[in-house]
Amino acid sequence: MARSPLTLAALASSAVPELDLVGVSRHGSAGRGDYDAAILTGRDGRTWVIRVPRSERAEQEQSADLVALRALSQGVRARLPFAVTQFAGQAPVDGTRAIVSEFVPGAAVTLGAIDVELADSIGQAIAAIHALPTSLVTDAGLPTHSASEAHRGAISLVGRALETGLVPAALARRWQQACDDAGLWQYTPTVINGGLAASSFLASAGAVTGILGWQGLAVGDPARDLSWVLGARSEAIADSAFAAYTRARGGVDRRLRQRALLLSELDVARWLMHGTETRSTEIVDDAVQMLSRLVDDVLGEAADPIGPHTLPVLAVDEVEALLDRTERVS
Repeated sequence: MARSPLTLAALASSAVPELDLVGVSRHGSAGRGDYDAAILTGRDGRTWVIRVPRSERAEQEQSADLVALRALSQGVRARLPFAVTQFAGQAPVDGTRAIVSEFVPGAAVTLGAIDVELADSIGQAIAAIHALPTSLVTDAGLPTHSASEAHRGAISLVGRALETGLVPAALARRWQQACDDAGLWQYTPTVINGGLAASSFLASAGAVTGILGWQGLAVGDPARDLSWVLGARSEAIADSAFAAYTRARGGVDRRLRQRALLLSELDVARWLMHGTETRSTEIVDDAVQMLSRLVDDVLGEAADPIGPHTLPVLAVDEVEALLDRTERVS
């Protein structure tokens, strides 16, 4: 049963005794999603959010997010052109814990609603994350992945996917060529959010106001944070995001967009492997259908390495569905 807003407000007062609350309202749908959550209004006008995980996966995600948020010092936050929530306090409840943090204003973003102006702001926001010093990640003991490790990981994933016998030959050739292209993997790892999707962003008046979900904070491949953009409804939106990113970061990674495209396609392979490893016929069948649609989109280019001007490989609704699935896997 979902916890009521008043119950959550009481938990918040326990977690942060100095809170002087004058209002509370439910955040999200009652009894649905991974969290019970409420928006809290203080007498001083500040707004907070309390979240209680409803599953073990959500609890692990919340714990990882909290570690990452603590690594983002005030100095680091000052270098970002958007807000990042502040941890305020926690309280035990029913074998888990309620977390109170500062509420970040802005409207939730969906992939289909992104326009060129917002895409530009998204590109700048991602570039700002990637410009942060890698020491903030290493000092916090968070993961660091080299380019060679990412390359080996892609080779392993492709190899395991091909062993299923379910990957169409055109995609197999395409992915193997990308894995064999050593130049594709010559990049400098950066600080990455590690789990970005359209739903990670909050926006107002065509600009990013905040980014949610930092549990994947790491040093790794910058293409990971940009791969989801390639599922936008038009190439102009992806162009805008990548152009803004390049203006901010410079042309230090000439193969960034190509690698981002590969990573977006390999998310389908990852979904296939998840279905295989969990022995889920439903997931495997779903992945096979996605592979079929994917090969239809890239068939004309399957003989060539992944190129920077390849059209988006999945429709908007398909990408959003895949992002939801991969979030559940992670």
